[in-house]
Amino acid sequence: MEAKMKKLCVLLGICLALLGGCALAEGSVVATSFPCYDFARQVAGDEAEVQLLIPPGTEVHSYEPAPSDILAIGGADLFVYIGGESDAWVDGILESLGPDAPAAVRLIDSVAPLAEEDSHGHAHEGVEFDEHIWTSPKNAVQMVRAVEEALCAALPESEAAFRANADAYAAEIERIDAELTAIVEGGVRRELVFADRFPFLYLAHDYGLEVHAAFASCTAETEPSAQTLVELIQIIESDGIPAVYTIEMSTGAIARTIAEETGVEILTLHSMQTVTQQEFDAGETYVTLMERNLEALRKGLSA
Repeated sequence: MEAKMKKLCVLLGICLALLGGCALAEGSVVATSFPCYDFARQVAGDEAEVQLLIPPGTEVHSYEPAPSDILAIGGADLFVYIGGESDAWVDGILESLGPDAPAAVRLIDSVAPLAEEDSHGHAHEGVEFDEHIWTSPKNAVQMVRAVEEALCAALPESEAAFRANADAYAAEIERIDAELTAIVEGGVRRELVFADRFPFLYLAHDYGLEVHAAFASCTAETEPSAQTLVELIQIIESDGIPAVYTIEMSTGAIARTIAEETGVEILTLHSMQTVTQQEFDAGETYVTLMERNLEALRKGLSA
């Protein structure tokens, strides 16, 4: 960690020297991860240029900013970030930019954060809040509204357009919320088995889902214990669970092991923390990816 901070300080010094007269286009927004980017571009519409800082397919949890990233932040009118553990580098950059720092909106402040839980549903003592706040559509609406207010403050001449765009996108996410509520309430079970990392604490909490996961959070671990595998298999068999879930860009090895043992279907829930280059180029949005998730949840809860 100390080496990382020294490296960051060197980068900041270089970038501060280059920042004079360097700025993005008029009406510019820089967003760290895909959810921040999508909410910002939907609210901004044609009124501002929105840049995704962390490239598609990048592992967000281990991201380190490059000099070009720091320059982009310093030249923006608004910087949008989550504010969780993966964004620990942000505060140092904003502080070091001083008067050149852009207006910034920390989206974790727009929701009620939850502490990460262990495999038995107990909060870890002394652990940071779970940063995957957008996985619940209820939170996503609040995040859109936070971006709306920040954009209106940063670029007040476009306030009318920002508010109209935010209303339209919030309505789309509220439709997702209503459909998800109907799927859960109309299902034959409220229990999911996750054979992967688990970034869906907020979704499970807000919609009353019970989740059994190979890993309690987005841990760097790659193999669950043998006991955990046995427990997941026993839950599937005893409770008649029809599917096991993985996340996007997963190897799927744990899910295949469980599926081979139990005969259940393997389904994917997209966490949306990042997207592939193909998904990015195809114009996928929070809403289109959540629509995929709705179908996967319908299969797991209604079969």
